[in-house]
Amino acid sequence: MNILSFPFFQNALVGVVIISVASALIGCYIMSRRMVFISGGITHACFGGLGLGYFLGVSPVAMAAVFAVAGSLGVDWMSRGRARRDSAIAVVWAFGMALGILFMFLTPGSVPELNSFLFGSVLTITRADLWIFAGFTAALMVFYAIFYRVIVAVSFDEDFARTIHLPVTFVNVAMTVFVSLAIVLTIKMIGVMLLMSLVSLPQMTSELYTRL
Repeated sequence: MNILSFPFFQNALVGVVIISVASALIGCYIMSRRMVFISGGITHACFGGLGLGYFLGVSPVAMAAVFAVAGSLGVDWMSRGRARRDSAIAVVWAFGMALGILFMFLTPGSVPELNSFLFGSVLTITRADLWIFAGFTAALMVFYAIFYRVIVAVSFDEDFARTIHLPVTFVNVAMTVFVSLAIVLTIKMIGVMLLMSLVSLPQMTSELYTRL
């Protein structure tokens, strides 16, 4: 138990607890909306932002956030047209990966932190990261507390929610942004591989033992 005395391990434990709360809320929403693969689409869209950030010499995480929000809003916009949501996710998925590979190939030298984005590095969490994670999770919980009934209505029957004049568009856009930011904030900590598991497997398991 002496490992608990190390600051980096304490930060990792606190970070995992905070992100588990955010992943639970985000995962329940995307599971009920049948949008599990949007997390994969946004995650791969982030690679376009990472590649562009390295190529321009600016913050890769900031550019990944821009690409994630733009990609998720693009999915929402295309799905409201003639494209199916799964097809829109595939477009964002492929486009983000293609741009990421292109920009990383054009970037002089190597990309040293690429593996950390792919597989995560939970022991590198800093105190500043914890404050950012905590602030995001708090904002997400407040939003859920205020719009919980609307979120449930939109998740299970969006058409009926529109007929009773609920703010469907606002909730959809807000939750899309929350999903995007959650992915960007956690991708470097737990990586692409584990991220989809966090927002799907616990929710699938709980769904087997719960009833509405």
